[in-house]
Amino acid sequence: MRMNEKKEPRRRPLRLAGFDYSQPANYFITICAQGHYCIFGYVSGIEMRLNSAGIAVQEAWFGLPSRFPSVILRELVVMPNHLHAIVGLTRPIQPLKAGAASGAPTEPSGSMYPVLGNVIRAFKSISAIEINRILGRRGEPVWQRNYYEHIIRNLEEYDRIRKYILENPSHWHDDPENVGL
Repeated sequence: MRMNEKKEPRRRPLRLAGFDYSQPANYFITICAQGHYCIFGYVSGIEMRLNSAGIAVQEAWFGLPSRFPSVILRELVVMPNHLHAIVGLTRPIQPLKAGAASGAPTEPSGSMYPVLGNVIRAFKSISAIEINRILGRRGEPVWQRNYYEHIIRNLEEYDRIRKYILENPSHWHDDPENVGL
């Protein structure tokens, strides 16, 4: 390394090592806007008011099951500079193999099941194109490079996270990170 060269901070991997992210599960997702800019709307009192970019985020999110039929959208809140969601991955019902005597479903191929990262990547791409069109710009980053995910392990955890998502707008003004936004 040269004397004047700055060393880039090393990114910590966010994914659980060894976990198959195409497995059926519910995942808590947080995706932040690039630079934490408030481009999706604003919080009024305890309600989130989406602008046209925020509506584009919702529409792109709600369109995911048409692209990935085994994706189930459970909860979503779009905030001024991020979103929180619970997304489920399931296994689609497999067609029977023609001429199969046993009547057992065919063995699924790995490519039939989306990996969580592919679902999020598609969402970010589709929504960024539309948001940039709405904002009158081309090719600008809309989302941060990565995202946060958490594998929801039980019903108690699911209920706690669901409540957090639904109540998120009511806590916006209490968060010191949002002062002045």
